[in-house]
Amino acid sequence: MALQNQTHVSEFFLLGLSEEQDQQSLIFGLFLTMYLVTVLGNLLIILTVITDAHLHTPMYFFLTNLSLADIGFSTTTVPKMLANIHANSQTISYAGCLTQVSFFFFFGCLDSLLLAVMAYDRLVAICHPLHYPVIMSPRLCGLLVLLSLLISLLDSQVHCVMVSQLTFCARVHIPHFFCDVPQLIKLACSDTTTFSIVIFLVGTISGFLPISGIVFSYSKIVASILRVPSPGGRVKAFSTCGSHLSVVCLFYGTGLGVYLSSAFSSSPRKDTVVSVMYTVVTPMLNPFIYSLRNRDIKNALCRMIGKVTHSQ
Repeated sequence: MALQNQTHVSEFFLLGLSEEQDQQSLIFGLFLTMYLVTVLGNLLIILTVITDAHLHTPMYFFLTNLSLADIGFSTTTVPKMLANIHANSQTISYAGCLTQVSFFFFFGCLDSLLLAVMAYDRLVAICHPLHYPVIMSPRLCGLLVLLSLLISLLDSQVHCVMVSQLTFCARVHIPHFFCDVPQLIKLACSDTTTFSIVIFLVGTISGFLPISGIVFSYSKIVASILRVPSPGGRVKAFSTCGSHLSVVCLFYGTGLGVYLSSAFSSSPRKDTVVSVMYTVVTPMLNPFIYSLRNRDIKNALCRMIGKVTHSQ
C-alpha cells in the first residue's frame, strides 16, 4: 500500500521563512535589498581589482573568484524566493529543485576551497616572501582555481545525482526557502540510509580538506609571525591576512551555527532562519570586510572614484 502512494513528483512547495501574508512584503523588501547589496558589492570588488594594476596579484586574483562565487551562491537561492513571494506562489519544479541543489553545493564548495587557496597564498607571502613571486606564479594560481572548480563540480554532481534517486510522496512541502538537502532526505518516502552515508562522507571530505588546509596554513603563519623580533613587524604581518581571516571566521562560523542548530533544534523553521546567515548575509558582508579592512582595496577604490569624478 505504501508503494502505491509513492510517485515521481513534478514540483515541490517551498514554505519560505514565514507563512504569514502580512510579513511577505517585509521579507521581500529585506531580501531584495540584501541581494542587491551582495551583487553590487561583489561586482565593485571585481571591477576595482580588474581596473587597478596595483591589485593584479595572486591574492586579489583569488578574491575576484571568491566574489564571483559569492554572487553565484546568493543567486542560487534568493531570486527564486523573491519570485515566489512576488507571484504569491510556493512552487518549484522538480528540475528546478535539482538545479538549485547542484548550484548550491557547487558555489558553497567553491567558496570553501577558495578560502583554503587564499590561506595558502598568505602562507607563502608571510613565510616565504622572497620566493613568493616564483611560487605563486600565474600558472599555479590558474591551476589552483581550476582544481577548485573541478572539485566543486564533482561535489555538486554527487549531491544532485543522489537527490535524483530519492522517491517522494505527493505534495512535498519543504519548510525552507530553497531546496535544502537535509529537508529533502527527511521528506523522502524511499530508504535514505545509503544516501545519508554517501552525503555524509562526501560532505566530510569536501569540508574537512579546506578546513585542514586553512588551519595548517594559519598555524605556520602564526609560528612565523611570532618569530618576528619587532612588535611593529608582527602587527604588519598579521594585518596582511586580517581580512581573509575575518571572512573565514564568518563563513565557517555561520556554517557551524547552522549545523549545531539543526543538531540540537527540532524546529525546521528555526533552522531556516539560521541558514539565512550563511546563504545571504555572509556573501553580502564579504565585500565590506575586504573594503573596510584592506588598505589596498580602499586606496584602489579612492583612485577609481577619483578617475570617475575627474572624467565628469
